[in-house]
Amino acid sequence: MFKEKIFRSQQLKFMIFNLIAFTIIFTIFGIIIFSQVQGTLFKKTDEELLMVKEKHMSEFSDITNGDRPLDSIDRTPPNNDQRAIKNPRIFILNWDKDGEIIEGDQIGSLFYESYLQDFTLDKNNLDTVTNITIDDQYHFRYLLFEDTNEDDEVAYVQLMINTDAEETIINNFQKLIIIFSIVFIVLSISASYILSKKMMQPIILSWKKQAEFVENASHELRTPLTIIQNKLELLLTSPQEKIANKFENIALSLSETRRLSKLTSDLLTLARADSAETQLVKQSIHVDTFVKNVCAPYIEIAESQDKHLWLQLNCDIKMEADEVRLHQLLVILLDNALKYTGENDSIGVKTYEEDHKIVFEVSDTGIGIKEENMKYIFDRFYREDKARSRETGGVGLGLSIAHWIVKQHEGTIKASQNKNKGTTFKVKLPK
Repeated sequence: MFKEKIFRSQQLKFMIFNLIAFTIIFTIFGIIIFSQVQGTLFKKTDEELLMVKEKHMSEFSDITNGDRPLDSIDRTPPNNDQRAIKNPRIFILNWDKDGEIIEGDQIGSLFYESYLQDFTLDKNNLDTVTNITIDDQYHFRYLLFEDTNEDDEVAYVQLMINTDAEETIINNFQKLIIIFSIVFIVLSISASYILSKKMMQPIILSWKKQAEFVENASHELRTPLTIIQNKLELLLTSPQEKIANKFENIALSLSETRRLSKLTSDLLTLARADSAETQLVKQSIHVDTFVKNVCAPYIEIAESQDKHLWLQLNCDIKMEADEVRLHQLLVILLDNALKYTGENDSIGVKTYEEDHKIVFEVSDTGIGIKEENMKYIFDRFYREDKARSRETGGVGLGLSIAHWIVKQHEGTIKASQNKNKGTTFKVKLPK
C-alpha cells in the first residue's frame, strides 16, 4: 500500500511536469505564430502609409526648390488629394494648428461626415503608425506627421487606411487559437497521463527487481552465515577437543565460507554490471586455442567424476573479445554442465561459424531443464530445483552473469532441450 502511494505520487509529479512543459511550448509557439500573422497582415498597410508620406513630402520639396510651380498642384477633388499618391484604401485628413479639420467640405463621403465630426487631433503619436477604432466598428491605422509647407494653412497631415479586413482575420485567428488551446490542454492532460505512466513502468520494474534482489541476496547470505555461526558456537562448547574430532564441523564451515565468498563475488559482478562500471577490455583471441585451454582442466574433472567431456572445435580464426569475461562465460557453462550431469553422462563443447558470427555450444546429457522454465533461467537467483542447487552449491547467479557477458559483447545466448536428454547452451558472438 505504501509503495503504491509513492508510485502514484511520483506519477502525478511526472504528469504535472509534462503538462507544464507542453503548455509552455504551445504558448510560446502560439505567441510566435500570432505575432508573425499580425505583423505580416499589417506590414503591407504600413508600407502603403509610409510610401504615401514619402510622396507627399517629396512633392512639396519639389515645389519649395522651384522644380514645380505652385499652380500645377490640383486641389480640386478633395478625396483625390494631389499632395499624396492616389491610393483607394487611404484617405487624408488635413489639420490646422488649432487641431481642427480643414477643407471639411472636401472630405467627401457621408461616412466621414457622419463619423469624423467628433474626431480630435492626437499629437502624442506623431510620426508613428497607430491603430484606432472609430464608432467601435471601423478599424484604421494612421500616420500623423507635420506639414512642412509654410505657405499652407495645413499644419498636420493624417494618412488613414482601413484595416477592417485585417482585424477580421486576426479576430478569427484569435478564436482559432483559443479553441485549439482548449483542445490542446485536453490532449496534453491525456498525453501527460500516458507518458507519466510509461515513465513509471521502468521505475516500478526496477523497484521490484531491486526488492527481489535484496530479498534473495539476504536469504542466500543468511543461510551460510547461520551454518558457520552454529558450527563455530558448537566448537566453543568443547575447547579441549582435538581438531580431528571436530573435522566435520570445520569442513562444513569452510565449505559454507567458500560458498559465501563466491556469492559475494557474483553479487559484486552483477552490481558493477548494473552500474555500467565494468568495461570490457577487448583483444585478439584465437577461438579454438582459447576454448581448448579453458576446457583442459575440466576434462580431468569430468574423468574423475566418471563423465566424458569432448571437444569439436571448427573455428580456426581470431575474434575481438574480453579474454577474462569470455573465460568466465565458458567456466559458468561448464560448471553448470558438470553440476547437473551424473555418472556416464557426456558434456560436449563445439565451436563453429554461423551467419558470420562465432558460435560456442556447450551441451550435456544431464537432467535438463523443463520447457516452461526456459524463460526464467537467466533471471537472478532463479533455480529450477532449489534443493539440488543447494547441494551443488548453486545460488542462481551464474547464468545471469553469463547473459550479461554475452550482452556486453553484443551477442546472444539461448538454451534448448536436447532431443534425447539434457540441455544445450548456444552463444553467438560477433567476430
